[in-house]
Amino acid sequence: MDSALLVHRIHFAFTITFHYLFPQLTMGLAPLIVILKTLALRRDDETYHQAARFWARIFGINFLLGVVTGIPMEFQFGTNWSHFSRFAGGVIGQTLAMEGMFAFFLESAFLGLFLYGERRLSPRAHWWSAVAVFLGSWISGYFIIATDAWMQHPVGYAKAADGSVQLSSFWELVFNPWAWWQYAHNMSGAVITGAIVMASVGAFYLLWGKFETQARIFVRVGVCAGLTFSLLQLFPTGDGQGRMIAENQPVTLAAMEALFVSQPGAPLIILGQPNVDERKIDNALEVPQALSFLTYRAWKAHVQGLDAFPPDLWPQNVALLYYSYHIMVGLGTIFIAIMLVAALLLWRGKLFSAHWMLWILLLALPFPYIANTAGWITAELGRQPWLVYGLMRTSDGYSKMVSAGNAMFTLLGFLGMYTVLGILFLFLVWREIEHGPVAEMRELSSHH
Repeated sequence: MDSALLVHRIHFAFTITFHYLFPQLTMGLAPLIVILKTLALRRDDETYHQAARFWARIFGINFLLGVVTGIPMEFQFGTNWSHFSRFAGGVIGQTLAMEGMFAFFLESAFLGLFLYGERRLSPRAHWWSAVAVFLGSWISGYFIIATDAWMQHPVGYAKAADGSVQLSSFWELVFNPWAWWQYAHNMSGAVITGAIVMASVGAFYLLWGKFETQARIFVRVGVCAGLTFSLLQLFPTGDGQGRMIAENQPVTLAAMEALFVSQPGAPLIILGQPNVDERKIDNALEVPQALSFLTYRAWKAHVQGLDAFPPDLWPQNVALLYYSYHIMVGLGTIFIAIMLVAALLLWRGKLFSAHWMLWILLLALPFPYIANTAGWITAELGRQPWLVYGLMRTSDGYSKMVSAGNAMFTLLGFLGMYTVLGILFLFLVWREIEHGPVAEMRELSSHH
């Protein structure tokens, strides 16, 4: 692999991975904030309003960093991936522009109303502003997913005379079947992040012995949402996404599972290290015939292995793809287990005094971020060697005039800048958690 290409890929991987740490929480918290606001109005209970305000502040901080880290990526298409932009801009420009115009403006305008308009708006209008923020962030997510889904499974395009692709059907682009499954799976993953973060902060307060009434709300809502979406993440969303891959990118499925040899009744690997040179799995722990069943609903079904495809069509990094996929699935399974136990304790009324379980919820905080990141690494590495599946290779898409040294210069700059942003983010969130969900009541009373 050309060294400039490698640096460009690492550069985009870094900026987008760091960026996505923030939207996954805003998209995950948005529906939970609506739930808190709804309960507040239904029960006419101030503690629910306090809970909603607290998470709206956390949402705001994440939203700000999402914006700041998202803008450079729009420019990166032009600076680092100019051949790709020239080739596919006629298609992806549509969805990316709509994301900015409709969804992002909707989200940011109503976020201002939600954060600062509570005293000016009627309770019902304030509830609608929370709903608008939720819709804005989720529609925003859809346009971004539709863009990636087109790269994974191009539809609704026509080749132009100059070799680029142009949009032939807007509706095919927006209603790409790949996009629906990818969106459902991705948003479910985002809600798991939101739910675990909410439950984790609640558990922290309960263990610390402060803000206990609000903390119970955080834990209750977080565990209920976490259990629901952990199950949805597995079925139907993860299953549907996996079947899309089996139908449209069979070589990707083979690499994700490190299935080197085509076979009927293919096993599902639980643990094991892929040995690409010898084309086998070392120290394998496997479930016989499970992969065939999960993919084609038949235990003896024939699954294509990597040997069915020429090596130049294989994803270049089989081992990393295999590991990221298995980390995602493994963590997803762990989330189901954690949430089932927590929900059982909640149902029996023992969760708030079960310190061991509160510690597990508290320490679970970073893992949904890891799982979501691993899932996106799976999606993007799995598409290789293609930038647009079957139409443009990654090695043809980068800016040929930008040398490895140029790209390294900006990558190092971003690394430094994002380190500072990361520290600032942690400081701001820590300050909010220290103030807690009841702090602003004093401010409100002092204003009157």
